[in-house]
Amino acid sequence: MRLFVAFVLMVVASFAANASGKLSKEEKRQLYCLSQNVYFEARGEHAAGQLAVAMVTMNRVFSKRFPASICKVVWQRKQFSWTHDGKSDRPTEKQAWGQARKISQFVFKKYKTFQSMSKGAIDLTGGALHYYAPDLASPRWAQSKEVTRQIGGHLFLKESS
Repeated sequence: MRLFVAFVLMVVASFAANASGKLSKEEKRQLYCLSQNVYFEARGEHAAGQLAVAMVTMNRVFSKRFPASICKVVWQRKQFSWTHDGKSDRPTEKQAWGQARKISQFVFKKYKTFQSMSKGAIDLTGGALHYYAPDLASPRWAQSKEVTRQIGGHLFLKESS
């Protein structure tokens, strides 16, 4: 697993260094929402933890159980704690924001294609639609889910089979 994560992070870094191409105004808005979610949910995590948060966000976008746009997923009522904590939603840590943006840009542009090509093997979360930090919370909803992985300080979960 560590080798796989290292490979994925190398691809992200390579992609971010060579990223080009224009985005529409709406694509930029969606990318900003994804970047915010990665930043506020996982800026204290290593890159693999941030990548996993971005993947869960996108897994939700591709799921019929959630809205079909990143911003709608991120801002869906009480889904992510930072969206309703009463604090500013503007990133303040420059380095952490830069990394969140790089990871988000990669996931935004390439995740669906890589998922399809790899038949889901690229997903570090094992298909998770949920996650939480057990050191910070013990949500009741998690009891009915199946843990797929632990990455950094987060447990990743999917619907029980």
